[in-house]
Amino acid sequence: MSRNPGNREQFRPEGHPTDHFLLTTVVGSYPKPKWLNRATDLAEDGDAKFDGGDLAEAHDDACRVITHEHERAGLDTVVDGEMRREEMVEFFAERIDGYEFNGPVKVWGHNYFDKPSVVDEVAYADPWLVDEFEFTDAVASRPVKVPITGPYTLANWSFNEAYDDSEVLAYDLADLVNEEVEKLVEAGARYVQIDEPALATIPDDHAIVGECLDRIVAGVPEDVRVGLHVCYGDYSRVYPEINDYPIDEFDVELCNGDYEQIDTFADGEFAPDLALGVVDAHVAEVEPVAEIKENVRQGLKVVPPEKLTVSPDCGLKLLPREVAYGKMENLVQAARELEAELDAGEVEVPVAGTAPTADD
Repeated sequence: MSRNPGNREQFRPEGHPTDHFLLTTVVGSYPKPKWLNRATDLAEDGDAKFDGGDLAEAHDDACRVITHEHERAGLDTVVDGEMRREEMVEFFAERIDGYEFNGPVKVWGHNYFDKPSVVDEVAYADPWLVDEFEFTDAVASRPVKVPITGPYTLANWSFNEAYDDSEVLAYDLADLVNEEVEKLVEAGARYVQIDEPALATIPDDHAIVGECLDRIVAGVPEDVRVGLHVCYGDYSRVYPEINDYPIDEFDVELCNGDYEQIDTFADGEFAPDLALGVVDAHVAEVEPVAEIKENVRQGLKVVPPEKLTVSPDCGLKLLPREVAYGKMENLVQAARELEAELDAGEVEVPVAGTAPTADD
């Protein structure tokens, strides 16, 4: 039940040189400048002459730098690299009434996560991202996408000490996300991405995620593009159910798995637009343009070019910054070259639902 996939055309750059248009974007996070990490340390040092105001200025500067870096790479839609965020759950939990933090927990190896607890009924107080969006939108010359951690992940990656049922918690959180999206739309946002990595870890709950999405998009105009990003996992356990989700775009991480699961979606029935990861967020090497073009072609097994978005597999924050930039630059070049080849009739677009050949 796609909302209005045709709303992608609003992101075509003015004067785009080709008839075909492959929307290029990023999932969200991006490597922070080293000086921003240093500024954060200074702000936490009681002996340093560096306070919260100084850190806010550093965040503003970093957001300007990364937004312009995305534009310099040629991306059609940009984000600020989530320069003001540390972790995808903690950032929102700190802004939602009903959450509290009781210290980090060990999740794997020597890695710790400051897992929050829901200790009371969750409630919406102040906007979470509106100021962030308005700042980035003011410094950007291209449309800005807003990534938001989804309610199902916010519920499942927290300790639940207040609700009898985590499903009800997810629905309450979805209502709060809806409030936030409405405020973002009022501020001018036209591209919102809901991040639900937990869906891939507990895929049998796809109906809960569907209900959450119904709540999130309630009242949101159809010209606002809503994407769902899911990484990792066995996608066959959530497809074709995602066809019933009220989204414009489904964003998947398949490059890291050499596209072994692409045929899951190539049945001719895939309903939303496909946002396909075509560079690997886990490999600190810049893929050549020719390789990325072949990766983009994988998406054409599922959807025609006018329904294909091109992005990294996932957030890039763990990569060296020069590698992240190189991936973006080559991703854009690959998309632009393929657009020209599509215009020239040099690219054969497979018919979705047909069996792939050995050459595929």
